[in-house]
Amino acid sequence: MEFISSLFGEHISEERLFVLVRVIVILAVGLPLLIILRRYLSSYITRHYSQHYGMLSGKLFFYIGVTILLVTLLHEFGFSLTPLLGAAGILGIAIGFASQTTVSNVISGFFLVAEKSFVVGDVVNVGGNVGLVYSIDTLSVKIRMFDNRFLRVPNETMIKSEFINITKFPIRRVDCNISVAYKEDLQRVREILFDVAEKLPYSLQEPPPLLIFDKFGSSSIDLLFVAWARKENFLLLRNGLNMGIKERFDKEGIEIPFPHVSLYTGSATKPLPLDLISSDRTVLSTNAGGEESGGKPENPAN
Repeated sequence: MEFISSLFGEHISEERLFVLVRVIVILAVGLPLLIILRRYLSSYITRHYSQHYGMLSGKLFFYIGVTILLVTLLHEFGFSLTPLLGAAGILGIAIGFASQTTVSNVISGFFLVAEKSFVVGDVVNVGGNVGLVYSIDTLSVKIRMFDNRFLRVPNETMIKSEFINITKFPIRRVDCNISVAYKEDLQRVREILFDVAEKLPYSLQEPPPLLIFDKFGSSSIDLLFVAWARKENFLLLRNGLNMGIKERFDKEGIEIPFPHVSLYTGSATKPLPLDLISSDRTVLSTNAGGEESGGKPENPAN
């Protein structure tokens, strides 16, 4: 210590040198200790409560610890805390008026945490954007969308606007909109749909699948078939149902009609030529004068 004092004695007094050593020790011990305690506290609360509580408590502990560490360092350097706190109060009032949006976001963040409408790991739909919540901070909610884009939503916006928590409950319903031709036997269609759902391992038996008669469409009978799955199996069940229904309908000869479009050229123009092709590839052509002719088509694609 005498060597260090003699080395820096011309520029730094011995008392200042001791202060500098204490500051270095405080920083060398305090910061790593804060980081270790923050990780431990966050991990402990995550295990016993939830992930977003662990993240918030860890950040809150770290910010308070850094504030105490900063005050301690200022005290070591001889700064009086009384005028500093007074100035901080005045500055805080000025900043509060200047940053009302920030304060609103902070307060809204506390309401979000208390309300528990969603937690870290939930899938939410905010304004048509669907993604995974991975952080609930003091100012905003961070969401990772499924195409790996980053979405930041201010807490105040989450409080004021509507959002959908897709994974709040353990099970979800899969809706399949189905159209069948008017000639089909609806009882047979019903048996096929329930059989497809029963053979899928992701379809729950309770609540049971349900077939709803939607409406008489312009060219089809529209049905709504619903089945339930655990939230982690939602996509598997939706894909399995749609693919399974299409496969079974093709196998059983159930017709799925599609929209037909008729074209009219108007009374002042010639009628459109029309080729009628029979099952044996024989063509009956009706020309503009209404004459018909039979024979094999020159081009099978016509």
